[in-house]
Amino acid sequence: MQLSNVLRDAFRREAEHLDGVDLEAYRQFDKDPLEPVIGLGPKDAPVGIFGRDPGRQEIKHGVPFIGSGGQKVRTPLYEALYGESPADFEATLEVGRHVFWANTVPYKPVGNKAWSMAIKKRFQPLMAELLVSHWQGRTLITLGREAFLWFGINQPKNVRQALDAFWKQEDRFEAVHATTLILENGEQATFELAPLPHPSPLNQTWYKRFPRLFEARLKELNVAERLSNPQES
Repeated sequence: MQLSNVLRDAFRREAEHLDGVDLEAYRQFDKDPLEPVIGLGPKDAPVGIFGRDPGRQEIKHGVPFIGSGGQKVRTPLYEALYGESPADFEATLEVGRHVFWANTVPYKPVGNKAWSMAIKKRFQPLMAELLVSHWQGRTLITLGREAFLWFGINQPKNVRQALDAFWKQEDRFEAVHATTLILENGEQATFELAPLPHPSPLNQTWYKRFPRLFEARLKELNVAERLSNPQES
């Protein structure tokens, strides 16, 4: 799936006056700081991964979830699909082409600090349009609190309350939450959210448990079979 020129230009316009972008990282890798980092995958990819924002390696390669945290997602995904560990970095890149990848804001912030709510609200209509109108899948594994609660931004109060309540459940990393995302024009879609903690080494509470939790999610959502036979999902 290609990002439409209209949507791509809209992302670039919003990024023109975006304070807090890590311009040094973009310069280091000779990358355009206006270009959004989104790993679209096939339009009909039945499963997606939704995170917070790209990091340094994501800017270098122009692909989401490719750094150390992202490899903790891509490696078990490869193993689930092919029954063996990826041979090299290129193999983890290849497996990602089966999946839809996105972040709340597709630009790297300075210090990898979370974007403010004001910035997330600015980009929410564009990312929501991408999810609802351009991607046909409806199952998303969200990584971290920021990514999960993003689905309440610019949405009715009852949607936000339901997301907050679900996140407080002890079984939130095993259960699934259905939520409806409504665009400004009234178009909408219901997504099946399967939240997990963020796979960052800084997340000491959950970092060591993440591989087991992610593997369980892949099995529960039948990801390997769905990616192998997307037309049957």
